[in-house]
Amino acid sequence: MAIRVLVVDDSALIRSLLSEIIHQDPDLELAGAAPDAFVAKEMVMSLKPDVITLDIEMPKVDGLTFLDRLMKARPTPVLMISTLTEKGADATIRSLEMGAIDFIAKPKLDVARTIGEYQQEIVQKIKIAAASKPRARTASQAKNESIPISYQGTETIVGIGASTGGTEAIRQVLEKLSAAFPATVITQHMPPSFTRSFAERLNGLCRMNVHEAKDGERLLPGNAYIAPGDKHLEVVRHGADYRIRLNTGPLVSGHKPAVDVMFNSLAKVAGTNTIATILTGMGKDGAKGLLALKEAGAITMAQDEASCVVYGMPRAAVEIGATSHVFSLEKMSMALTKAVEKKGSGMRL
Repeated sequence: MAIRVLVVDDSALIRSLLSEIIHQDPDLELAGAAPDAFVAKEMVMSLKPDVITLDIEMPKVDGLTFLDRLMKARPTPVLMISTLTEKGADATIRSLEMGAIDFIAKPKLDVARTIGEYQQEIVQKIKIAAASKPRARTASQAKNESIPISYQGTETIVGIGASTGGTEAIRQVLEKLSAAFPATVITQHMPPSFTRSFAERLNGLCRMNVHEAKDGERLLPGNAYIAPGDKHLEVVRHGADYRIRLNTGPLVSGHKPAVDVMFNSLAKVAGTNTIATILTGMGKDGAKGLLALKEAGAITMAQDEASCVVYGMPRAAVEIGATSHVFSLEKMSMALTKAVEKKGSGMRL
């Protein structure tokens, strides 16, 4: 049965473009196209679409307000259509917190030149959204739910990789971690302006200091470093320190930043001092890097299928034997904390 998609966008050109892309794929069916939230509301109730593409910036009722009402009344997989601007990035991060599955960049108006560039990504993400389950946002409780940790030192490093559904998964993990938690490096598949907004949002919610990684900075406990959206993040040795190296090399495993790049660098320089986990996401990025870490003596983990928005990256890691343990998202923070205490006790640089 075809996936029925409702397109909601105030631009007639964008509605036409998305509708044409949907028409061209035999697995998709255009349920309807709405110019604003008022029309969309009626179409959602009457057409009951499987997936909704939703423009964030609309007149009358904006996309975030509509999304909030939708997730309360009739939870449906939603793919946000966002501009690649700072304002668009902030709104997109909020939409993911509210229950949207993923986002895609708003196509440029030069349709003839860009439709081929967008078509594959849009179709793929619609299909992933259709296979996912809308999830209600877990209320932030970071201030009264921090997990205490018995750890001193700078030797242990934690690595986290994620893609689709990862922004909320990472938030749920980091919010529970102590301010004394070891240095944590994170690669999440996102564009540049989005990773900056994502880091700023997390920094306001977590006890750890969270920021977008900078080239050359030293890894320190109590800090989490988000890979910039257009650069690979590597961990390197600099004398007695671990430092971050950012590079603008080609795509790896289909991505930049790539989880494989980050994990492979940890395997080379930190090995047995590393704890790493792969969270929800599509594709296979990170699986081979996690295996390299396991073979280097690291403790390796993956999120379980039941709690994943998309069980792609974790599945790939499990299937090649890269994981020492599998945990639900709810238990991941505690699992990481216990692993740090086990591995890092007494280690100092």
